[in-house]
Amino acid sequence: MKWRCKDRVFDLSSKGEIMGIVNVTPDSFSDGGQFDEADAGIDHGLQLLEEGAAIIDIGGESTRPGADDIATDEEIRRVLPVIEGILEKAPDACLSIDTSKAPVARAAIDAGARIINDVTGFRDPAMIELAAATGVGVAVMHMQGTPRTMQSDPSYEDVVADIRSFFEERHATLTAAGIEAEAIVYDPGIGFGKTQEHNLTLLRHLDQLIVSGRPILLGVSRKSFIGRILESDDIADRNWPTVAITAHACAQGVPLHRVHEVKPNLEALRMAEAIR
Repeated sequence: MKWRCKDRVFDLSSKGEIMGIVNVTPDSFSDGGQFDEADAGIDHGLQLLEEGAAIIDIGGESTRPGADDIATDEEIRRVLPVIEGILEKAPDACLSIDTSKAPVARAAIDAGARIINDVTGFRDPAMIELAAATGVGVAVMHMQGTPRTMQSDPSYEDVVADIRSFFEERHATLTAAGIEAEAIVYDPGIGFGKTQEHNLTLLRHLDQLIVSGRPILLGVSRKSFIGRILESDDIADRNWPTVAITAHACAQGVPLHRVHEVKPNLEALRMAEAIR
């Protein structure tokens, strides 16, 4: 099982990888404002690489529930200095751009990003065309609604079957458009248009979401449903439960984990792999 991201290929058949998060935003749910200055974002990305992240995912627009869109130019202004700054100091780093806007993705790829991580699931034909033309890695996420509306009233006939069906449709569409199957991974979008029970059901059945042998990318780090289960409003209390989910997901065959805290999740991943 391989994930091809331009000139970088990750062999995930026996060893998973960690994608570290750098939010260059003033309003992200977990770390908004901590890294919204370029120097802070660069330093944080380099730190996550040192801790063992194989990929750094850089986002300039919050996708927390209720978030508003920002202008394309502003999103580019936020992310480009961080991409350029990290690659200046770590030229071999594999960077991902977390965006749903094709012009932002184009600017990031031109600056050296190797992956597009699109929370809207590549519904924009321009994003599909860009990914096919550049050969970047493609992370396709499921989201019901938009960040502004997604938690208003999420509903599914069968959340596992519905998301698997979405992945199957996306796979047929993207490969028909010229994106190599080996470039694609799928993210069930925990917390994006899902209730707590939807999230837990998906986590119980991650192995059923694998489509055409493509890897699952899981992003649960510090999500609000963890706080509700713990009955805690302290975001720091969500860190170790995130580690627990990483180990659980590894046991179900999930090789890619998008997290805020790299070192403990990487250690949990390697231990779970050793046991498996």
